[in-house]
Amino acid sequence: MKLSELYGRQQIVTAAELATMNNIPHLQRRSAMTEISTNWLRCTRCGSRQLKQQVQLADGRYYCPDCLLLGRICADDYLVDLAEPNDFPRKVQPLTWTGKLTEAQKTAATMIQQHFIQRQDHLLWAVTGAGKTEMLFPGIAWALKQGLRVGIASPRVDVCLELMPRLQVAFADTPIMLLHGRQNEPYQYTQLVLCTTHQLLRFYHAFDVLIIDEVDAFPYAQNPQLAFATQQAVKIDGARLFLTATPSRLLLQQVRQGNLALSYLPRRYHGYPLPQPKVRLCFKWQQQLRQRRLPNLLQHLLTTKISQQQRFLLFVPRIELLSVIAPILWEQFPDLKFAVVHAADSQRLVKVQQMRQKYLDCLVTTTILERGVTFPGIDVIVLGADDAVFSAAALVQMAGRVGRSAAQPTGAVDFICAGLSRGVKCACQQIKQVNRKAGFK
Repeated sequence: MKLSELYGRQQIVTAAELATMNNIPHLQRRSAMTEISTNWLRCTRCGSRQLKQQVQLADGRYYCPDCLLLGRICADDYLVDLAEPNDFPRKVQPLTWTGKLTEAQKTAATMIQQHFIQRQDHLLWAVTGAGKTEMLFPGIAWALKQGLRVGIASPRVDVCLELMPRLQVAFADTPIMLLHGRQNEPYQYTQLVLCTTHQLLRFYHAFDVLIIDEVDAFPYAQNPQLAFATQQAVKIDGARLFLTATPSRLLLQQVRQGNLALSYLPRRYHGYPLPQPKVRLCFKWQQQLRQRRLPNLLQHLLTTKISQQQRFLLFVPRIELLSVIAPILWEQFPDLKFAVVHAADSQRLVKVQQMRQKYLDCLVTTTILERGVTFPGIDVIVLGADDAVFSAAALVQMAGRVGRSAAQPTGAVDFICAGLSRGVKCACQQIKQVNRKAGFK
């Protein structure tokens, strides 16, 4: 093992393995689990509480089931690491991106950099399609120039894979380590790290600057362990930047309490508004699908888009609907090149790339593609937009897939509903408010 693999990165070792590491200077060690009462333990890696009688192994040891995917951690194990030394060559000009920011983006980028300098936590609330990634570049460049370590984390693999090539272009002379659960590449110590939020559980006081993208997205928003991970992965005097288009009540409460600075950007970078969804009522669409026929409304929308050679995403609320709708589409639209995509699809990343390269006309998908992916020149149809699985934030993000390209800044968003749910009404209202704040009537 290289010592650099322990810089700000915690690893599980047994008591026997720890005894062989006495020759490593300044090695830090912590008990893997701590007893908080007679019946309860706390996992040091993920912060979760465990009832002893529920997590006891056959050999009598206790383990943490909540972070098992990162490797089993038991109460008699240890977590070891070395303090982050920031052992990086200084760069005169790390930023190799040659694009230009709008005036609004420049203002937000300056505020981001100032909060990095002041080591303060900061929320960037920007409409989907505002160009959040590009606004990060000046602040990241400043941090790299200072020899600081920077982490960028997103809840979803798809978002990380979309960000990676953009970061490689923007910081061409800086090695970047990409970390997610599906990769086989061995870990390397780098100044810039891009990872899923789950991978932050492997770090301990590693980052001077930590950027968390899509903080309102599943699984980050619903998982207190991941919030714990962001606190543990950043240095005590480090700065965190939270990015979102739809901030949670908790984040806005922190802003009101003065615990979190806020930058707000309601306008997309190309100056066009966020597309306003058209809500279309279709009362018995599920029964019609079960009868192996498309609802007339959906049939008409698809026929129009196919005749106009308009590429699109078709969102459905549940995975089981994919196997229902796919054969109907193959039968009724034999020339339509499409694929179905969901979270457990082993070919998901391949299909997304095929859509990006325009080998496909359409992806029929669940909420897995609601954010973080960009396909220029597409429309969006949300079938069953009133389903409880679609939150207002998710619907706003789906609408935000449209019009993201400066060359094709407009498009159509259709919400097909059996009735008007609170989520649909709230999403439409949020989009109206954002556009109004951006100066659109």
